Amino acid sequence: MATPEDAPLLARLNKQLIEDEGHSNPMTVPELEIRMRGWLEGAYAAVLFQEQGAVVAYALYRPEGEGIYLRHLFVARERRRQGVGRRALELLLTRIWPANARITVEALAHNAPALAFYRALGFRDHTVMLERRSGPARSA
Repeated sequence: MATPEDAPLLARLNKQLIEDEGHSNPMTVPELEIRMRGWLEGAYAAVLFQEQGAVVAYALYRPEGEGIYLRHLFVARERRRQGVGRRALELLLTRIWPANARITVEALAHNAPALAFYRALGFRDHTVMLERRSGPARSA
């Protein structure tokens, strides 16, 4: 389990996650560290997954009613497509989270690899969230 002292590492990994998923979040690593520390000191918990002494993935989540909201599941770039994410999620489901909890996760609509990953592990589409910026609507 991660602690607030792990916030610098988690912030660096979070920055990679933002870049890799094509998110529009402009936060810097120092800003992400402050946010991560706040999350860990609040309602969120994080797990660092290691193999041979190296961090290969992390998960950030919070209890939500009778379920779990999985905010981040990140696998190090050089360890992707090797089953790390699948093993990490399996550990969360069988050893960390309560049995039969409803797990929710969001993925950006354009992030096809993440959507395919979660669907392959039994997640099903539940809602669609739409967004737009304020101001006049742009015509297509």
